[in-house]
Amino acid sequence: MMALHPTVAKVTDRIVARSASSRAAYLDLIDRARAQGLNRPKLSCGNLAHGFAAAGEDKPLIRAGAAMNIGIVTAYNDMLSAHQPYGRYPELIKVFAREVGATAQVAGGVPAMCDGVTQGQASMELSLFSRDTIAMSTAIALSHGMFESTLLLGICDKIVPGLLIGSLRFGHLPTILVPSGPMPSGLANKEKVRIRQLYAEGKVGRDELLESESASYHSAGTCTFYGTANSNQMMMEMMGLHMPGSSFVLPGTKLRQELTRAATHRIAQIGWKGDDYRPLGHCVDEKAIVNAVVGLLATGGSTNHVIHLPAIARAAGIHLDWDDMDELSRVVPLIASVYPNGAGDVNLFASAGGMPYVIRELLGAGLAHSDIRTVYGASLAEGAQQPVLDGETVRWEPAPETSGDDRMLRPASAPFQPEGGLRLLTGNLGRGTIKVSAVERSRWTIEAPVRVFSDQDDVITAFKAGELERDVIVVVRFQGPAANGMPELHKLTPPLGVLQDRGFRVALVTDGRMSGASGKVPAAIHVTPEAKHGGPLAKLRDGDVVRVCAETGELVALVPSAEWDAREDAPAPIQAMGVGRELFAMMRANADGAERGGSAMLAMAGL
Repeated sequence: MMALHPTVAKVTDRIVARSASSRAAYLDLIDRARAQGLNRPKLSCGNLAHGFAAAGEDKPLIRAGAAMNIGIVTAYNDMLSAHQPYGRYPELIKVFAREVGATAQVAGGVPAMCDGVTQGQASMELSLFSRDTIAMSTAIALSHGMFESTLLLGICDKIVPGLLIGSLRFGHLPTILVPSGPMPSGLANKEKVRIRQLYAEGKVGRDELLESESASYHSAGTCTFYGTANSNQMMMEMMGLHMPGSSFVLPGTKLRQELTRAATHRIAQIGWKGDDYRPLGHCVDEKAIVNAVVGLLATGGSTNHVIHLPAIARAAGIHLDWDDMDELSRVVPLIASVYPNGAGDVNLFASAGGMPYVIRELLGAGLAHSDIRTVYGASLAEGAQQPVLDGETVRWEPAPETSGDDRMLRPASAPFQPEGGLRLLTGNLGRGTIKVSAVERSRWTIEAPVRVFSDQDDVITAFKAGELERDVIVVVRFQGPAANGMPELHKLTPPLGVLQDRGFRVALVTDGRMSGASGKVPAAIHVTPEAKHGGPLAKLRDGDVVRVCAETGELVALVPSAEWDAREDAPAPIQAMGVGRELFAMMRANADGAERGGSAMLAMAGL
């Protein structure tokens, strides 16, 4: 294993120094929570009786107080393909807990919103704030003081960040995240995109489009492209919060079940009353956060984590910013090529070596911290192992020395790109991010007149009317957390992709988000400060020339400074009601900027 790369060391040290006071306050909080806080021995008889009244055969053990009680927080519902497999997990976990003399109870459920179902719909405006709702729901679940450890059942976009943020406020409890795995591969992603673009051009109808989508999203498990859900799983492995190599094992298999058993047995060992106490708040430290960023860059993961990672870090008293991520991106090579960055999906990624290979390569190149407190062993190096069945039980083997498919995975010494997949953009339009891992290098710089919108549906209308048939930078503003909850704008990918395929120089600039599946069209996203908060996007007018350059990190309006300074901000649209959006008004009113995580909850908590 090589010595730690100097840039990784430098960024880590900077984060440690910046976070010194808030991290110390956090660690003091969780240490006091174990020593003096709410726990089972301190519950009154009435409190405790309520807590085990319905515990069935586990009632005597919970009543006696000698056995560890594991709190299960679940995001199960059977409308989401990724979370449908969790339906039977609690009963299995209870059986697995009894095998090691422990007990388990479902502490609570959290909402699990699907961006795939809400993509392009008004309800997408609830999506980002569902993360805070999940965090608060997790806190409610764990507030009863009945548990000495936690298993988190969640996998998709806002669910894992929300579960982790909520659990970190109970950071004295050891915690393992338990994945459910991806669905088997369906229709090739490239073919799915082809059909979507044909539909955008009016060349195929709804029936053909629905048939294509159904062949792609076809069974239980996560979507197989490398979007936010699967990036979540990668990050949990890079932080040592999963059992090694457990992210991309298919649902409903014996190996999947045995990994859940292994997680249950392990939490009993590292729990409050175990022999190897490993509280979550000590596992998630500055080094673990840096590892998550490095993994995101090395694998070309979802842009959504540029927002989620700072929010997760804040919950643990750690301050991460986009400069940190950008500096790391300059030295972390892109070693994975998973759709939308390549042709293959996460199942092919896993077959080629998956996360065990990625961890081994990054540690071997000195790009990740090995000396973190994982849930499973002495260091992250033990995460560079892949699970296999040995009869009826799981065991772990070392990660492969070579990639099983160099179209999916390559060594750090011979990467797909020498730098990571994300770049910071700055200029007189603010600060934003761009994902370049799927963008052709010839399109890293786009300079063109803008067409300004405040609604993504208006972009679709203009496209269909032929108004965007030219070199153009499409600006969609008033899409930030304070304006409308910062919806994803992935609905725009097909029409913009069509324009690009027709030979035009095209880019998107927005203070909103793009899907974790966004790809080939250059997009400057998460622009902060947002237009609603007086950000410079509010000054843009149709026809202004804007330069988006991932090479130089520029996001600038090429407007004379005197004219620019004299302009008034465009008025924000009136906030729409319906599909529950009015219930989230307090979150919009108090949300902070994208670089801080776009969270009203954390902002109002002073974190």
